[in-house]
Amino acid sequence: MKINHKKLVDLLQKAYSAEKAAAFAYIGHHGSLRSKEEREAIKAIENDEWFHRKEVHEIMKQYDIPVSKFYEFQFYVIGKFIAVSCYIIGWFMPFYFAGRLESGNVCEYFVMMHYFHELGIRDHDKVLYNMGLKEKEHEEYFLSKIQSSRLLPIFEKVFKWGKERSYNDIEIKALKAVEESNAYCKNIKKK
Repeated sequence: MKINHKKLVDLLQKAYSAEKAAAFAYIGHHGSLRSKEEREAIKAIENDEWFHRKEVHEIMKQYDIPVSKFYEFQFYVIGKFIAVSCYIIGWFMPFYFAGRLESGNVCEYFVMMHYFHELGIRDHDKVLYNMGLKEKEHEEYFLSKIQSSRLLPIFEKVFKWGKERSYNDIEIKALKAVEESNAYCKNIKKK
């Protein structure tokens, strides 16, 4: 079954390729760390990104959505660049920018859900909900690692993410059920 929703198709293609970029970035991040505990946590997050890529691809196949060669190339380069930079830019910035990225990725999955709802499709609510929440968990992990850093207030002011700012409206301590989750990310600009 083909779907006629240009924004949804583009978002699925972009998410599929961006998950690979994130996984590549986490390979570099993992390799740049000394702490065994941090390395294991980043490796688990990398595994989540590969799993999300697989899940997004399953959805794409269901609607005959092709993989975008352009996004695959673009995000391959981005992921590899970030992976290498983790060895150069120190400890704080990989954690900060990973958290900022994950914060935005949360709504990516809820926006997909909104788009599917526009088409009357609710088959993917649970998987999209779970992927969005997993991205939120990642965001919170990265924030927990840097919350006491003296650099955080400066970076939060400049890059608009941190203790006081997020790119999503999800509170882990007060989660809505899957059936009510269409309220999430309603005010997030849809690409």
